[in-house]
Amino acid sequence: MFAEKAPVLRGFFARRGAHDETEDLVQETYLRLLRADQAQGEAIGNPEAYLFTVALNLVREQAARRQRSPLPIEEFEQVAQQLAAEDSVEDTAARAQRGQRLQALLAELPERTRAVLVMQYRDGLSYKQIAERMGVSPHMVKKHVVRGLAHCRQALADEVEA
Repeated sequence: MFAEKAPVLRGFFARRGAHDETEDLVQETYLRLLRADQAQGEAIGNPEAYLFTVALNLVREQAARRQRSPLPIEEFEQVAQQLAAEDSVEDTAARAQRGQRLQALLAELPERTRAVLVMQYRDGLSYKQIAERMGVSPHMVKKHVVRGLAHCRQALADEVEA
């Protein structure tokens, strides 16, 4: 029966979208048929009908599994990493616009305040390091940072309101 019905079952599964798993499903169908025959103790009345009933149930189980887990976690993580690694055109354009806006805001600041902000945020220097380079106190560096950030925040708030 296996040799006779296997090609028909392959076609049955392939028509229902189980292309990659066709052979496994054919094997599982026959395995369930054999288990049912052994469990009942008596011969199955119509083995061919039973075989296709089992096959249809396997297709339904497979569809339910796909709905519960449409994408294996490994593939999902891979896709997520690819998406995170790729910069979309919108991201690139938005980043460029933010960079231009930041340059414009920094240009509006007094020279010393601008220098302090650049050293702190771009270069990652501490207040003490900036103070030593500029010949001022760390307290004065903090004042420049506060003034510069306040100016930038206000400018951005004004843009949002406009």
